[in-house]
Amino acid sequence: MAEQPKNSDWVFVAAEVAGDWAGRFVAYRDEVSDISYVPAFYKKEEAQACFINLPREKGKKYEIQAVMFEDLAKDATANGCLIFMLDADGRILLKIDPATVD
Repeated sequence: MAEQPKNSDWVFVAAEVAGDWAGRFVAYRDEVSDISYVPAFYKKEEAQACFINLPREKGKKYEIQAVMFEDLAKDATANGCLIFMLDADGRILLKIDPATVD
């Protein structure tokens, strides 16, 4: 089973790099379960491999960025999102409620 990253660990997320939302982490909403989440990865290569297959808005530019887990948790909490740690194939390894992160 995957372990929750420590606050000082680096994780990898997709972020928009231009436009009004530059620097904002990519998040998705599952309408069926009414959950918003930020996909995050333990390794940059996994993020790059998976993000190719995730939905993106046409015309927007994205890049994979490293972020400290603590900062991601704060941002996700502020935006009402969970954090899903994914593997390179997009499988959920761990669901994290960022409000419970110390």
